[in-house]
Amino acid sequence: MIRRLSQARERGIPEATVARLPLYLRALNGMAERGLATVSSEDLAVAAGVNSAKLRKDLSHLGSYGTRGVGYEVEYLIYQISRELGLTQDWAVAIVGVGNLGRALANYGGFVSRGFRVAALLDADPEVVGDHIAGLTVEHIDELEAVIRRRAVSIVVLATPAAAAQQLADRVIAAGVTSILNFAPVVLAVPEGVDIRKVDLSIELQILAFHEQRKTDRMTGGPAMAEEWPEAVDL
Repeated sequence: MIRRLSQARERGIPEATVARLPLYLRALNGMAERGLATVSSEDLAVAAGVNSAKLRKDLSHLGSYGTRGVGYEVEYLIYQISRELGLTQDWAVAIVGVGNLGRALANYGGFVSRGFRVAALLDADPEVVGDHIAGLTVEHIDELEAVIRRRAVSIVVLATPAAAAQQLADRVIAAGVTSILNFAPVVLAVPEGVDIRKVDLSIELQILAFHEQRKTDRMTGGPAMAEEWPEAVDL
């Protein structure tokens, strides 16, 4: 997947556009499941949560302008976006860290339909190694490099404690993997040429808590916002 995204960048497709393509693809797949043959830019934009002008500009980078008065062909647009994202081929994924999160990811059934195949599960805990999860046997982390090579792993998912993540990332990169999805609550240092995506659930929850607090304050006349503070206070 990351190789295709790198090619997209080389062709001048903006990072923000690349980040929105999966949103369009998810919306389109839902429409295809409902039997829709075509969709207008306005309807697709609403389904993806963006404005229609931005959507049309994004899709123009793919060479897809739709048909005036008709819109976009759903199946063809799915193919175009899938090809751009590199989802028309099979990507082998290794999940490192098979705690509750790692197990949930391993059991997620949506990977295969989106071009990803969980090819390996690895953990350091002797009580976990040897477990059978989603048709795979958990292997010991000592076998990481050999597993990456043997299973032709392209993407590694780190679902480990923060303390272990950097060392494991270094090993993964040394083994030739340049695409990492990091769930560990830590910022990883990686060399140029390595693509890393970070998913931090605690940060997302904190952002939601901020918005909830703002809504509560507006309803109750709670703490003043910064812009409401006096410019100066004489003490």
